[in-house]
Amino acid sequence: MAKVSKQRVLLRRRFFVLVTACFVIVGTLFVTLGGYWVDIIKKYQEKSNLEKELVELKNKEAALQVDVQKLQDPDYVARYAREKYLYSKDGEFIIRIPEE
Repeated sequence: MAKVSKQRVLLRRRFFVLVTACFVIVGTLFVTLGGYWVDIIKKYQEKSNLEKELVELKNKEAALQVDVQKLQDPDYVARYAREKYLYSKDGEFIIRIPEE
């Protein structure tokens, strides 16, 4: 009978060690996979933000291209300089009216 009880004790210890090892392995797996999922979600959010920024920058580039085309016209440059920097032609007076 002592031999049977020793075998049961050994069997219980093995079972406990096996269950503990399984919990450790499964826990480690969940922690690792959870970390990967967090990284993936962050990357998708970063991608979304960068795509929005790209659209904004393309719109800004298009506006700057329009400005470049306008600045190729000498009449536009002369009018822009007179309005922005208060340059005048000979005999011309500049009166600035404040905008409200």
